[in-house]
Amino acid sequence: MIDHVEHNSPLHDEEDFAALLEQQEKSESMIQEGAIVRGTIVKIEKDKVLIDIGFKSEGEISLREFGYNSESLSIKPGDQVDVLVEILEDNDGHCRISKEKADKLKIWEEISKACEEDQVVEGVIVQRVKGGLSVDIGVKAFLPGSQVDLRPVRNLDKLIGQRYKFKVIKFNKKRSNIVLSRRALLEEEREALKKDTLDKLQEGQILDGQIKNITDYGAFVDLGGIDGLLHITDMSWGRINHPSERFNVGDQIKVKVLKFDSNTERVSLGLKQITEDPWNNAERRYPPATRVSGKVVSLTDYGAFVEIEEGIEGLVHISEMSWTKRIKHPSKVVNVGQTVDAVVLDIDVNNRRISLGMKQVEPNPWSQLKEKYPLGSKIVGKIRNITDFGIFVGIEEGIDGLVHISDISWVQRVKHPSEMFEEGQEVEAIVTNIDEQNQRFSLSIKDIGPDPWSSHIPVRYREGSVWQGNVKKLTDFGAFVELESGIEGLVHISEISDDRVENPTDELKEGQEVRVRVINLDTEKRQIGLSIRQAHDDNNYADQGEASTSLGALLRGHLHEEK
Repeated sequence: MIDHVEHNSPLHDEEDFAALLEQQEKSESMIQEGAIVRGTIVKIEKDKVLIDIGFKSEGEISLREFGYNSESLSIKPGDQVDVLVEILEDNDGHCRISKEKADKLKIWEEISKACEEDQVVEGVIVQRVKGGLSVDIGVKAFLPGSQVDLRPVRNLDKLIGQRYKFKVIKFNKKRSNIVLSRRALLEEEREALKKDTLDKLQEGQILDGQIKNITDYGAFVDLGGIDGLLHITDMSWGRINHPSERFNVGDQIKVKVLKFDSNTERVSLGLKQITEDPWNNAERRYPPATRVSGKVVSLTDYGAFVEIEEGIEGLVHISEMSWTKRIKHPSKVVNVGQTVDAVVLDIDVNNRRISLGMKQVEPNPWSQLKEKYPLGSKIVGKIRNITDFGIFVGIEEGIDGLVHISDISWVQRVKHPSEMFEEGQEVEAIVTNIDEQNQRFSLSIKDIGPDPWSSHIPVRYREGSVWQGNVKKLTDFGAFVELESGIEGLVHISEISDDRVENPTDELKEGQEVRVRVINLDTEKRQIGLSIRQAHDDNNYADQGEASTSLGALLRGHLHEEK
């Protein structure tokens, strides 16, 4: 027994120790600097963690590398952790290890594997850098601006803080250079979507889509891997000046496939075609005389276009804007965006045209003028305008009456109305005609008094009577002699002298006072024929004393009698 004890116990302990020592040496010999090994946490102190990696001495790691402080730990003794062996034994005999560096090395290995095997990595965009973005995938990686999306992204800053999946397109561990691409992933996804979409795409189909891009002529809609063009003319039955008025990039919409070319993979889309064409029943909804309300959407020199519902516009011609105002341009009456009331004048569904009138909303003042101003009634008004052919007299707001130059005087030859009148001057006139259809109001000043050619002139200027007058005008065929203001007679060249006269200017001068005899009186043509030659032979000149009362006095007397 003693021999057994003496033979077995001490010898057995030595063998066990030797085996353990051999195992320890073998384990230590396997641990190399720069290798990642698995260790066990043996103790957690205030600012460090002691880890057994199977070496003769334990390694220390700062608590900071675990991302915790001593009060908020989720690790405990006995937990295993991978660490990088930096130095097996320094000058002080300590083993220097790092969990943080081990984590990074493992990440580099994972990234290298992902690059080689075309796998996906995930990370968070942390900041904007020159040429693109910096991404945290465990280590810093570079995402070029061209690889962010399928289309250029104008505002890269809005992506900061976002988590995405990426492909590693370039990897250099020595230079710590990693280049990522999100676009490559999106292209793969898009190709898969595109194949699926093309397999089931048909004309007439209504699909969900997303606005991807907006241009002046339309919008490109992503149908799922393939884009279709929604032209501006197919967006609405109404008027759209620019697609941005209706849509923003990213909007989700429903569209109808109008045309699909499988060879070119071009898709034409429509939005308005999902709803009924508003012109289909327009004739029933808007018969002539219908009163409508709408928004002014456009102005031209000749009128204003008014949208009475989406897709239906009517034209208010400039002539249909006011009963009385002379409008030079529609902008003087309405503005774009203004809501106006109007009446349907005519509708042409085939040509998609509706004629509207704004003035028809109010009563036509011209239809009431005949009652207010019956023919023959006298009006008093101020001259608003003077033209070559007459004067315009204000009747009421927006309505003028015209006194034609021929209706100014019975007897005076008026070359231009401005010889007798001024703008703003108040005049009396007689209503002679009201043309409601053509909106013309005719007046006469001369009709205030009687026509002297039908009453007084035939009495006063009897054939054979002799008068004193002044040469007013000389012509090749004779001389016009003024008998009284506004009354002239013609002395033919043959009636100037008993002798032959070649040229009236040889015998007479303008302004010269002459004695004439009335030899002809034509009231219809309003002409008086005179003779100087015969007046010299007449002895009745003295008899005209009784008839020397002026025509003006006779006219005044006649007017006095009428009053």
